Amino acid sequence: MSPVVELIAASKRYGQVEALRGVSLAIEPGEIVAMLGPNGAGKTTSISLMLGLRQPTGGRVRLFGLPPTDRRARSRAGVMLQESGTTGVLTVRELVALFGAYYPSPLPTDQAVAMAGLADKADARVATLSGGQRQRLYFALAICGNPEILFLDEPTVGMDIEARRAFVASIQALAAAGKTVVFTTHYLREAEELARRIVVVDHGLVIADATPRELMSKVAGKRVSFEAARPLAADTFGGLALTALEIVDRRVRFLTNEPETVLRALFERGIELRDLEVAGADLEEAFLSLTRRPEHA
Repeated sequence: MSPVVELIAASKRYGQVEALRGVSLAIEPGEIVAMLGPNGAGKTTSISLMLGLRQPTGGRVRLFGLPPTDRRARSRAGVMLQESGTTGVLTVRELVALFGAYYPSPLPTDQAVAMAGLADKADARVATLSGGQRQRLYFALAICGNPEILFLDEPTVGMDIEARRAFVASIQALAAAGKTVVFTTHYLREAEELARRIVVVDHGLVIADATPRELMSKVAGKRVSFEAARPLAADTFGGLALTALEIVDRRVRFLTNEPETVLRALFERGIELRDLEVAGADLEEAFLSLTRRPEHA
């Protein structure tokens, strides 16, 4: 089975800035892929190339085996970008119906509206929607064409907790129906919950491509956090087998493969602590470990 989307040694330069540097990446049908990376890492540039919104400086891009600008490929893709413009005069239902008419086999309008959590706002004019409701509208516009692949760039920005939960449920339903989903997000818990594959981009390169579990397994085994009875300095932890030490006020957090040994040593050094938590490293720790700049290493 051919990949739905491919970057083949793709690069993109803006003047002297090389936003993407010879990236090769293939996304297969039915995958849910989260693209993560610091600001300016190349995530949005990658998606822009996949969609044909920008042309690569070098290499090639294919969408359904065609150039992304080919209408036959575009008609099979749905897109939700960070910035979208819509008229405020139409109602939600009218706008979704209009966008759906651009596609050969769209979803029923009310189904797309409901999947975006806007059934109670279907007859409201777009101009009256809140910021979070507009994000849900953009999601409805992305799915109304019944696309085979869905591109979502920071889709839950501005959504409240309830709306974000509904969005996650909708993505899971689309995945269950065999759709391919590619999304970027700064909410790492969201990526951990949704993605079956995570691609980490930094400085224009793919530095990791694995399942969430595989990424987390590369980090020191346990995350330890506690509240100290008195302010502590970093040298308090000298000689201990730990990494990624953070001290904020009296809250201490670090990673270690030897939590029992480290905690025993802290007790022996007279450190009083409370609200102790010891848990497996999560995706946030894995992400920070991969992308930490040298001055923060």
